[in-house]
Amino acid sequence: MFSGIVEGMARVIAIEKEQDNVHLTLTCPFAQELGIDQSVAHNGVCLTVVERKGDTYMVTAMRETLERSNLGLLCIGDEVNVERSMQMNGRLDGHIVQGHVDLTAICIAVEDQQGSYQFTFRYESSPEMVRHGYFTVDKGSVTVNGVSLTVCRPTADTFQVCIIPYTYENTNFHAIQPGTVVNIEFDIIGKYLARMQALL
Repeated sequence: MFSGIVEGMARVIAIEKEQDNVHLTLTCPFAQELGIDQSVAHNGVCLTVVERKGDTYMVTAMRETLERSNLGLLCIGDEVNVERSMQMNGRLDGHIVQGHVDLTAICIAVEDQQGSYQFTFRYESSPEMVRHGYFTVDKGSVTVNGVSLTVCRPTADTFQVCIIPYTYENTNFHAIQPGTVVNIEFDIIGKYLARMQALL
């Protein structure tokens, strides 16, 4: 379980394919504190630490993860947003994030608003996806590349988020431009409510 409050950025230093799996080796500010079997969100995807050496660690992404997220697009040198699992005695500064990415979206616009940045994203939508809770609501929560954000001006297949300078500089939002593929996790509470409604 995560909160969507990014702790830092990890840099990809090695990528190894093994059958349908991809092993990612990364380095980040808290790498030496990680233990084997620990969960870390990478661009919002919960992955398990399987190896650690010095200031590097390795995680494995399987086919399902690669098909639903942007992790399969990573190259050596890329930065990913990272967050360790939430402590039960801590404050929930973001929102409830599972680390289970639902799908990817494409950035279609970035606007400098003289003090903040407004990003517009488009994602695939259908009545069936809406019934599963894959939609956004105005002032609701959404996770983009692991960052807990508030939705602005949603449509059937787009939404906007506004980013303050701190978030822009300290996450990989500074690298997002039109055409960039990002990971999306919709609000788990909304997904449960949509599922319950579909069963009534």
